[in-house]
Amino acid sequence: MQSNQDFFRRLCRYYGLYTLGFIAFLCVLAILEREGMPRSWIGYLFLFVTIGLYAAIGVVCRTSDVPEYYVAGRRVPPLFNGMATAADWISAATFISLAGGLYLQGFDGLAYILGWTGGYCLVALLIAPYLRKFGQYTIPDFLAARYPGRPGGHGANLIRILAVTATILISFTYVVAQIYGVGLITSRFTGIDFSIGIFLGLASILVCSFLGGMRAITWTQVAQYIIILFAYLIPVIWLSAKHTTVPVPPVAYGAVLPKLSAIEHRLEDDPKEKEIRKIFQARADDYEQRLKALPQSWVDGRIEAQNHTEEVRRNTHASLAEIKAASRILSSYPKSPDEAERKWSEARAANLARAQPPVSQTEPFPGRDRESSEIKRNNFLALVFCLMLGTAALPHILMRYYTTPTVAGARVSVFWTLFFIMLIYLTVPALAVLVKYDIYTSLVGSSYSHLPDWVYYWANMDKINPLVSITDLNHDGLVQLGEISLDGDIIVLAMPEIAGLPYFVSGLVAAGGLAAALSTADGLLLTISNALSHDIYYKVVDPSASSQKRVTISKLLLLVVALLAAYAASLKPGDILSMVGAAFSLAASTLFPVLVLGVFWKRANQPGAVAGILCGFLMCVYYMLHTNPTFGGSAAGQWFHIASISAGIFGVPVGMAAMVIVSLLTPPPDEATLALVDHIRTP
Repeated sequence: MQSNQDFFRRLCRYYGLYTLGFIAFLCVLAILEREGMPRSWIGYLFLFVTIGLYAAIGVVCRTSDVPEYYVAGRRVPPLFNGMATAADWISAATFISLAGGLYLQGFDGLAYILGWTGGYCLVALLIAPYLRKFGQYTIPDFLAARYPGRPGGHGANLIRILAVTATILISFTYVVAQIYGVGLITSRFTGIDFSIGIFLGLASILVCSFLGGMRAITWTQVAQYIIILFAYLIPVIWLSAKHTTVPVPPVAYGAVLPKLSAIEHRLEDDPKEKEIRKIFQARADDYEQRLKALPQSWVDGRIEAQNHTEEVRRNTHASLAEIKAASRILSSYPKSPDEAERKWSEARAANLARAQPPVSQTEPFPGRDRESSEIKRNNFLALVFCLMLGTAALPHILMRYYTTPTVAGARVSVFWTLFFIMLIYLTVPALAVLVKYDIYTSLVGSSYSHLPDWVYYWANMDKINPLVSITDLNHDGLVQLGEISLDGDIIVLAMPEIAGLPYFVSGLVAAGGLAAALSTADGLLLTISNALSHDIYYKVVDPSASSQKRVTISKLLLLVVALLAAYAASLKPGDILSMVGAAFSLAASTLFPVLVLGVFWKRANQPGAVAGILCGFLMCVYYMLHTNPTFGGSAAGQWFHIASISAGIFGVPVGMAAMVIVSLLTPPPDEATLALVDHIRTP
C-alpha cells in the first residue's frame, strides 16, 4: 500500500512539473510572437516540440514485459487512468469535429454530447468493473471464457475469432478518422502535403505504441490530456471574455445565445438571403430534372462537356486556367449513369440543404412541417441510442479498465474519466455559439474585396473539396450567410484566426488537436495489434509462444496496421464525425449484446453469442450499405427515415433477439461457466 502511495505522489510531482513547464512554454511563445517571430516558426515549435515530448515518453517507457506491454502492469492509479482514458476518448471527432457539428446542426448536434456522456454511465454500471474482475488482457479473452464451446470442440476459438474480427473492424474505422485529423492539422500548420502530414504524425504514434505498448501509451496520454485541456479551454475562455467580458464559457454561452437567435431570425427574412436560397433551390431542381431524365441526361451532359472542352482548346484566346477548368469538369463527369445518379443525388441534397433558412442554435428539430420535425427528432434519439451503446462496447476504451490495480479502482476510474471529459464537454456548445456569433457579426455583410486571411488559408488546403468556400452568387459584392460554406472539421482549428486571437493560440489549438488524434490512434492501433497477436497468434495459432515472441509479433502487426490505416486516411474517405459514427453503430450492434448479457444473463451461451454477433453485425452493415450514398446506397432506402450513421438502432435489437432466441433453443452453459458468471457478479 505504501509503495502505491509513493508511486501516486511521484506521478503527481512529475506531471505537476510538466504542467508548469508547458505553461512556461506558452508564455515564451507569446512573448516571441510579440517580438516578431514568424508565424510558421511558432507552428513548427508547437507541433514538433509536443511530438518530440510524446516520443521521449515512449522511449523512456519502452518494455517487452507482457503485463506491462498489454495492461501497464495493472498499477495505474484511478486518477491517472481517468486522465489517460479521457485523452483516449477525446479523439479528433471530439476535439476537431464536435463543435463543428454543433455549429452546422444547431441543437441537433447535442446528440453527440448526450450519447457519449450517457455511454460512460453504462460503462460504469454495466461493464467496466466486471471486466476488471475477470482480470485478462483483451475483450476477446473475456468473451472466449464466458462463452466456451463444447469440451474438446473449437467453440472458444470461434467466439474469439468473431470478437477479434469485430474489434478490428470497429477500431480500424475509428483510427482512420484519427489519422485523417492528424493529416488535416499537420498540413495546415506546417504547409506540407496532406498525405505527407499523415505519415509524419504516424511516426509519433508508432514511437509510443511500438516501443512501450499500454505502458508507454498510458503515460503519454496523461501528458496529452493536459495539452488538450489547455488547448481547448484557453481560446474559449479568451473568446468568452471578448464577447461578454465574462471569461466563463457556460456563462458566455447563455449571454450570447439570445443575441445569436435574434440575428438568425433577421437573416431568415433578409431579402438578399432569400435570393441566395432561391439560387440553391433552382440548382436542386435542375439536378432533380437530370435524375428524372436518366440515362439520357447523362449522355447529353457528357457530350456537352466534351464539346465545351474542345471549344475552349480551339479558342486561341483562352487562358491556361480556362483550359484546365474545362478539362477538370470533363474528367470529373460521372463515368456511368449509376455514378451520375449517386453524384447528382448528393448534389441535389447538398443544394436543398443550403436552400433552407439558417439552422437555429436554440430550436430543437427544426423542419418545414411537423413530419420533417418528427423525422429529425427520431434521428436525434436514434443517434443518442447508438452512441451510448457504442461507447459502452468500444474495445480500446474497455481495455483501459484492465490497467487499474483493483476492481474498485476501475469504478473510480470511470468517475475520473467522466470528470475530465466534462471539463471539455461543458465548453463545446459555448465554442460553437461564440464562433458562429463571430462569423455572423464580422464576416456576414462584409465586402468580398476585404475577406479575412483565414478564408484564403483554409480554402487553399484542398482545391478539389475546399474546406472553406465563399462565392458571390448574386454579384452584389457583399457576403451573405448563404454564400458561406464551412466544413465542420475546421471550426475549432480555425477558431483563433476567425476570432482574431494571437497566432500562438492557433498553434496551441493545433497541438491540442494533434494530441487528441494521436492519443486515440495510439489506443486503437494497440487494440488491433493486441487482438491479432494475443487472441489470434498466441491463443489460437501458437499457444507455446514465448513472452518475447508475443510482444515482438504485436509490434510488427501494429506497424502493418498503422501503415494500412494511414493509407486509408490519405484517400480522404469522408468527414471525421461520420466515420466515427459508423464505428459506434458497429460496436453497439456486435459487442454490446454479448458483453451485457454475458454479465447479467446466466442462460446466455456460446451458440447464442455467435448468433448475436453475426446477426447484429450483418444487420448494421446491410443498413449502412443500403442507405449511405458513399457505399452505393440511397437515402430513399431508409427505414422510418433513420440515417445510416444510426444503423445500430436496428443492429442492436436484432443482435439481442438472435442471442436470446438461440440461447434458449440450445443447451445451457456448463457449471464452470455459471460459476464464472457468479464470480464476476459477486461484489
